[in-house]
Amino acid sequence: MITICNDSHSDFILLGFSNKPHLEKTLFWVILIFYFLTLAGNMVIVLVSLKDPKLHIPMYFFLSNLSLLDLCFTSSCVPQILINFWGPEKTISYTGCAIQLYVFLWLGATECVLLVIMAVDRYVAVCHPLQYTTIMHPKLCLHLAILAWGTGLVQSLIQSPATLQLPFCSHRMVDDIVCEVPALIQLSSTDTTSNDIQMSIASVILLVVPLIIILSSYGTIAKVVLRIKSTTGQKKALGTCTSHLFVVSLFYGTVTGVYLQPKNSYAHGQGKFLTLFYTVVTPTLNPLIYTLRNKEVKEALIRLGRRT
Repeated sequence: MITICNDSHSDFILLGFSNKPHLEKTLFWVILIFYFLTLAGNMVIVLVSLKDPKLHIPMYFFLSNLSLLDLCFTSSCVPQILINFWGPEKTISYTGCAIQLYVFLWLGATECVLLVIMAVDRYVAVCHPLQYTTIMHPKLCLHLAILAWGTGLVQSLIQSPATLQLPFCSHRMVDDIVCEVPALIQLSSTDTTSNDIQMSIASVILLVVPLIIILSSYGTIAKVVLRIKSTTGQKKALGTCTSHLFVVSLFYGTVTGVYLQPKNSYAHGQGKFLTLFYTVVTPTLNPLIYTLRNKEVKEALIRLGRRT
């Protein structure tokens, strides 16, 4: 059978879980609850980090950047997911899909880089505590944050146009819950070898390399912590790192499953749930992980509550 393709700017159809309508109805309410929790939790982290002078240190500067990033990341796709899951109408305009792709790639790539920077910050704090304030000075932190957001933007400006210029099949049915690169590449019946190579290179640069750096940093941190004679000192050092390592595991564990998985129907079906996890669940859990395991944040919340 010949598949007709065209490059017109007509609407796309995000299939989602359309073959399981009851699942979509259930997911709608689950996602809605998670979305409100994401907004509330991350807004609180940003507010506390800005308002409390005791949190005006590099660790919480980067944490507030992560929370702001998660707010934007979820808002770039969750409202559309909720609309699609609520009713039979699952269309998204070409412009809407393009904007979502640009923003989705930008913020996703930014988070990959930001998590590396946060790991390096923890490495300096634990392995070079006496030089920490000298090394991680405010100007450097600002430059690192700009680097993260800028790298994500460059990645999006490179890969998004390359994906959108593909001739898409006339049915315009995207077998995913959002407009992301792997699903849009699959929608084209032309030779997408160059796009696949580009996506693989980007995945290695933004996923594999950062993960190696993060694991190496925490390997060194673990060696240093084990040499600390004080049990209290060990707990304090581990307390500043375990939360971040947990967040890294959640994010990279799901994103790599989508962008580095083999191309087959089973893997792609699983990919929808993985996409749902890192777009909805992970941004909700991040503020909970940092507040529940972080004494300084909990104390800052108490102080903020008393002032209000």
